[in-house]
Amino acid sequence: MLVEYYFLSDDGQFPNSELPVVVYKTAWKLSFLFPAAFIARKFKKNNWTNTWQNGVYGYHHYHSTAHEVLGVYKGETKLQLGGENGKVITLKKGDVIVIPAGVAHKNLTPENDFKCVGAYPSGSNYDLNYGKAGERPITDKNIEEVPLPSKDPVLGTSGPLLMKWKVSVNSLVA
Repeated sequence: MLVEYYFLSDDGQFPNSELPVVVYKTAWKLSFLFPAAFIARKFKKNNWTNTWQNGVYGYHHYHSTAHEVLGVYKGETKLQLGGENGKVITLKKGDVIVIPAGVAHKNLTPENDFKCVGAYPSGSNYDLNYGKAGERPITDKNIEEVPLPSKDPVLGTSGPLLMKWKVSVNSLVA
C-alpha cells in the first residue's frame, strides 16, 4: 500500500490544517460483495464511527469539529483539497483518505458513480462550513480543540496517520 501526504495551508478563505491529509492508495482490495459494509467494519474496529455512505459534495466545504475518513467502495473521482487553488487528487475503489478538521474538499466529478463510506474518530459529530464570511474565527477555535484520533482508521494502533500527525503536532509545539 502506497501512502501519500498533502500539506495544505490556510488560504484566507479555508483554514486547512497543519496536519497533512493522508491518502492510502489501494488500502484494501475490494473484490467481494458488500465492500461498503467491510469498510464500515474496519473503521469501527479502529474507533472511527458515525458512518455514512454516499459521495462527496460537489462544492468546497470543511468540518471544524471533526477529522474525517473516506473509504472508496465504488468508482473513482477527482477530489480537490484546500480550496479553489488546492491540490487535485484521484481516488479509486480501495483507496482511503483522512482529511484533517479544517481542510476544504470538493468532488470535481459529482456526476460519476463514485461512492464512499465516511466516518469520524470516536464517532465525533461534524459540522459543515463553506468558507463564507463570518465562519471564522469560531471555526478556527473549533479546529484547535479537535483531538487527535486514538487509532489509524486503516491500521489501528500503528500506521502512518498516528506517526505523521504526532510529528506534525510536536513540531508546532517545539
